[in-house]
Amino acid sequence: MTWPTLQALEERLSAFYLKRCQTIADLRRMAHWRVPAPMFHYMDGAAEDEITYRRNSSDFDHLEFLPRNLVDISEIDPSTTVMGQRIEFPVVLAPTGMSRLFHWEGERAVARAAARAGTVYSLSAVGTHSIEEVAACNAGPKWFQIYVFKDRGLVSEFIQRCRAAQYHALCLTIDLPITGKRERDFRTGMTLPPTFTLRSWLDFVLHPVWSATHVTSAPFSLANVAHRVQTVDSDNVETLMSYIGSQFDRTVTWDDAAAMVQEWGGPFAVKGILTVDDAKRAVDIGATAIIVSNHGGRQLDHCPTPIDVLPEIVAAVGDRAEVILDGGVRRGTDVLKALALGARACMTGRCYLYGLGAGGEAGVDKALQILREEIARDMALLGTRNVKEITGSYVRRRRGL
Repeated sequence: MTWPTLQALEERLSAFYLKRCQTIADLRRMAHWRVPAPMFHYMDGAAEDEITYRRNSSDFDHLEFLPRNLVDISEIDPSTTVMGQRIEFPVVLAPTGMSRLFHWEGERAVARAAARAGTVYSLSAVGTHSIEEVAACNAGPKWFQIYVFKDRGLVSEFIQRCRAAQYHALCLTIDLPITGKRERDFRTGMTLPPTFTLRSWLDFVLHPVWSATHVTSAPFSLANVAHRVQTVDSDNVETLMSYIGSQFDRTVTWDDAAAMVQEWGGPFAVKGILTVDDAKRAVDIGATAIIVSNHGGRQLDHCPTPIDVLPEIVAAVGDRAEVILDGGVRRGTDVLKALALGARACMTGRCYLYGLGAGGEAGVDKALQILREEIARDMALLGTRNVKEITGSYVRRRRGL
């Protein structure tokens, strides 16, 4: 079967099933069906017992709305500004690594969908398409997620490339000095090197469209670092992942982060903050935005959830930096609860990855459409016409909690 035929078949299948998806949970089920188990669980899984992962979403249930009625809601405006840029609704696409595991177009598909939706796309340093490739297909607001690698020359290179490609902001992730133990990956063989079981290989056979499109598309690579691996095996994914793993620096301090803020000289977010102390230190070194996050539950299990610590962090630094919530968002109501507690916007990774796995670029479009429509509908039902009206008076903690 030729590549154009495979692509057309995939698009028809996606369109058929995406029409039936009404929620992010529907997209998750569809992605589970369409993506081989090792890749799906890499996307969906978290650290150890996944306690934090589950609580990230369930802790939103501890809050309930206090709607206002008899309000003129003929016009609803869900737009806002984040780090000086206007976005059409208060959701930013979080950086996620190796997106081509879930669909052959990977980051390019997500970037195009984000631009159409009028929101920010954040490219991961561990992306499978380069800084320049993503810039070429997204004229909208873009951030680049970065780490303080051991090779500070690589960090400087990333900053220079992002500046040349007109990325608006950097997003420094600080909660990954080493990788958390993601136990689903050990069970499915998504390790380094891969240790796929017979069941895993059978799962690839049972997902012929995913397998065929990946075999017939461009070779998988970590595009932003491939040129730094000077070996005869520099295109090998295992080699590249080993290189990235070797670059995580356990000696990093706030001084290193401060140097990066100064070198960039523009809007700068610090992601992975869960305490007031860290939030204050991030603002002190010049951060424009604080991203309250526990890495989607993929690092240290039994951490507090972003929605739980959000109010105290807003109270401590909200007058000096924008505060963004990252973690557990699955519904428009989740976004509105975060806004009511002081967040400027929410980040989401899994929501759009479920869409990507379910139907490629069209699936990401669907995920963003679902969230935007839910936000606008829920704003109307709440009795708020724009995001500035969504204050703490519209939510309360459920009685007895």
